[in-house]
Amino acid sequence: MRTALTAILLAAGAVLTGLSVATLPFYEEKSITSPLVGYTVALWVLFALAVIALRRVPRRAVAALVVAGSLAIGGAALLGPPNTSTDSARYAWDGIVQNAGISPYAYVPADPALDHLREDWLFPPATIDTNNDDDDASDADATCQGERIMKVKQPGTGETLCTAINRATVPTIYPPSSELFFAGLRAITGPQAQYGPMQVAGLVMSLGITLLLLGALRSRGLDPRWAALWGWSPLAATEGVTNSHVDLLGALLLLGATLLVANGRRFAGGIALGASIAVKLIPVIGAPALLGRRPWRVIVASVIAFALLYVPYVVQSGPGVLGYLPGYLTEEGYESGDRFLLVSLLFPGPAALVVAATLVAITGLLVWWKTDPANPWLGQVVMIGVTLLVVTPRYPWYALLLVPMIAMTGRWEWLAVPLALTERLLVPSPDLARIAAVVAIVFILLMSLRRAGPGAVSRLGAQLRHPVRWARVRGPAR
Repeated sequence: MRTALTAILLAAGAVLTGLSVATLPFYEEKSITSPLVGYTVALWVLFALAVIALRRVPRRAVAALVVAGSLAIGGAALLGPPNTSTDSARYAWDGIVQNAGISPYAYVPADPALDHLREDWLFPPATIDTNNDDDDASDADATCQGERIMKVKQPGTGETLCTAINRATVPTIYPPSSELFFAGLRAITGPQAQYGPMQVAGLVMSLGITLLLLGALRSRGLDPRWAALWGWSPLAATEGVTNSHVDLLGALLLLGATLLVANGRRFAGGIALGASIAVKLIPVIGAPALLGRRPWRVIVASVIAFALLYVPYVVQSGPGVLGYLPGYLTEEGYESGDRFLLVSLLFPGPAALVVAATLVAITGLLVWWKTDPANPWLGQVVMIGVTLLVVTPRYPWYALLLVPMIAMTGRWEWLAVPLALTERLLVPSPDLARIAAVVAIVFILLMSLRRAGPGAVSRLGAQLRHPVRWARVRGPAR
C-alpha cells in the first residue's frame, strides 16, 4: 500500500507535468493569476507528498521507484515545447552555425551573412499587413506570428526579421563546453529538428544524475531515498527537460567532479570541474568545497581543462569568445547592483556589488577551510545555496547545480532556494521576491539549528564571542 500510494502520487505528478507543458501557452503574461503559477504550486505539493510517502516504502523497492518516477515525470515534460524560456532556440542556432564551419562568436543571429543557414522554425517569415493598398505596404507593416517569435531588425539592412532566438542582435554568451555540446547534438539531429533533441538530451542527463545519486548514496551507506529530491523535483523536469537549460550539463559535470574528488581522484575531478565551469562559468562556485589543504591538483587540472576547451574558439575568434557576457552582466543589473534584491536594500547602487562579492568570497573561504574534500557535500550545498541567496538571480534553473548536492546530504530545507527563485520567475514582483528570499533564509536557518540539536545557539554564541578560545578548545576543524 505504501508503494502504491507513492506510485499514485508520482503518476499524478507526471500527468500534471504533461498537462502543464502540453496545454498551457508560452508564459508571457507576468501575472499571479496565470495558470502556470497554479500548476507549479500543485507540482511542488505533489512532489513533497511523494517524497514523504517514500519514507515508508520498503528499502528494496526504493531504487526502482525513484528511477521509474524520474522517467515518468521527465518523460511527461517532453510533451510540449519550452514554456518559460526560449534559450534552447539559441542552443540550436549555435550548433547549426558551428556545423557550417563558422564560429558561434563571429556573427549575431540576425546578421544577413548567415541568411543561408536560417531554418523556418527559428526564423519564420514575417507577415505583411496589406489592409491598405499594396503600394502602401512597407516593412513597418510586417508582423511576427507565434508565441515564441520575436521581431528584430537585421543589422545593416534594417529589414524586419522574425525569430525564436532571444537577443538575436547580440553575440552568443555561452562558453565552449556548451558550444561543443550544441554542435554535437545538432550534428546528430540536423538543423530541421526543433526543440525535441535538446529536451531528450535533458531527460537523458537528468536520469544520469538520478543514477549517479543512487549509486553514490548506496556506496556511502546513505539512504537512497534522497535521490528522489532530484529525480522527482519539478525543477529538474520543467527547467532541465521542458525548457532544457544547458545548466543541467553543468550540474552533471559538477556532480561528477565532486564524486571524483570525494573518491580521492583529485586530478580527474579537477578536469571535470574545469569542463563544468566551461559550460556556463557559474559552476566555479562549486570549487571551494573540492580544494582542501592540498588544492593544487584540482586547481591545475581544472585550469588546464578550461583553457584547452577555449583554445580552438580563441584561435578562431580571439577576444570575441567573451560574446555577450559583459553586456549581459550590465543588462541584468549586476554591475549597478540592482540585481541583488536583498543586499541592495541596505547598500543601494554599485556598493551592492561590492558587498555581494564580499559575502560570496567569505562564504567560499569558510567552505574551503571547513570542508573535507572526502566529504564535500554539505560544503557544496552551503556554497551554492548562499551564493544564490546573495545574488538572487531571476532564473530558477541556476539552482539545478544545487539540487543534486541537496540530495547527497538530505538537507531538504535548502529546496527553499529553488522555490524562491521559481516564485521570482513566475511572479516578477521585487517585493514578493524579497519576501520569498527572506522566508527561505529564515527556514534554512531554523532547520539547520534544529538539526544541530540542543545547545546549538549557545555554542554558536560562544564561537562568535570568543573565536580564538573556541578554536583552542575544539582544535583545528575541517
